[in-house]
Formats: sequence, C-alpha cells, structure tokens
Amino acid sequence: MDLIGEERIAAPRDVVWAAMNDPDIIRQCIPGCQSVEKRSPTEFVATVKVGFGLFSVTFNGDIRLSNVDAPRSYTISAEGRGGIAGFAKGEADVTLVNEGLHTLLRYEADGDTGGRIAELGGRLIRATLERLARRFWGNFNAAVIEKTAG
Repeated sequence: MDLIGEERIAAPRDVVWAAMNDPDIIRQCIPGCQSVEKRSPTEFVATVKVGFGLFSVTFNGDIRLSNVDAPRSYTISAEGRGGIAGFAKGEADVTLVNEGLHTLLRYEADGDTGGRIAELGGRLIRATLERLARRFWGNFNAAVIEKTAG
C-alpha cells in the first residue's frame, strides 16, 4: 500500500530537519497521538489512537529512524500493537530538498496491518492512512511555520 506525497514548507531545511526530530512537534502533529517519548537519537515510543470507520484502536509502538543523512533524508519505521485488534506497521522514506527559504518535503510510505484490523478491507485502511498522512503533514507544516515565526 504505497502512499506518495510532498509538502512545501516555508522554512529552511535545517529548521524542518530539527522539527522532524523533535518529539514535542511530532506528538502535536500525529492525529490522535497521546504521547511520544524519545529514547535515543533514533528511537521513540508512542501511543496513538486511530479511528477506522466506526471504531478506534489505541496503538502502543516503537518508531525507529534509519538511513539518516542529516539534514537531507531518513527512513522512519513504526510498528504499533493494538491488543486484540491487531497491529499496524509502516515505513516511509522522507527527503528534504532545499529551496532557499523553503523546503520541499517528499515522502514515500508503505504499510501493513494484521489481525482484526486487516479484516476491515484494503479500501478503508488505505483511506484512513491517506487521511492520517494528509493531516500529519499539514499539521507538521503549520507547526514548523509557527515555530519559525515564534
């Protein structure tokens, strides 16, 4: 299930890079996020509540950064456990392209689910993931601009 997109952010690349690694900014940008804790420069733990149609699942999971090429790109991998509902996992390659006072953020993501969540059907899961990705990157863009202005 590939998700591909981009977001133009009115901030320099180093500012965007710093925000991509800031657990407070990440927490406020993930829809339904209850907590994010940084365990190391490349490892986080998070709790996120995700709505799938008529019900929601709270995932407890791990986030890892790899292929780090600061301040240009990294791969972010996440795996969340939702108890009896099942699991969700995904990976995204994120690239930052310097455009002077702006940064073009590009991402390619892929995800998978298992357990009862997987029984919902591919269309509902894909629609949910697309909605979450749009909201996350829109929230992220706004948070970076607010931090830059502040």
